[in-house]
Amino acid sequence: MTARLGEFAEYCCELLSIVGPCVARRMFGGYGISTDGLTIAILADLGEGEKLWLKANPDSIPMFESAGCKRFTYLVKGKPQSMGYYSAPDEAMESAQEMAPWAHLALQAALAARQPKIKRSKN
Repeated sequence: MTARLGEFAEYCCELLSIVGPCVARRMFGGYGISTDGLTIAILADLGEGEKLWLKANPDSIPMFESAGCKRFTYLVKGKPQSMGYYSAPDEAMESAQEMAPWAHLALQAALAARQPKIKRSKN
């Protein structure tokens, strides 16, 4: 981690390091956090302060929603758009141990997204 990165980005990398060495890179006014070339999280301020948003997929969305996590949603020309990321649970922001299951879900979602899509034949 370099001194140029924000303290919050460094802290989030430490929390997520349970799944592998994390790197935070500036992107779109925030940060993308990746491990082994896979983006597992982003840091962005959607108006409520800088937050950690973890990658989700259809398998993990119910877990994020049942924990009260918010979906990453922003406005484009006045219309809400969302991405496959959810806010980290508040308690998970307290320690790497609390973050561990959420970091693993984010990594699983990133790995699943990297898999080639299966083309279905038109029979």
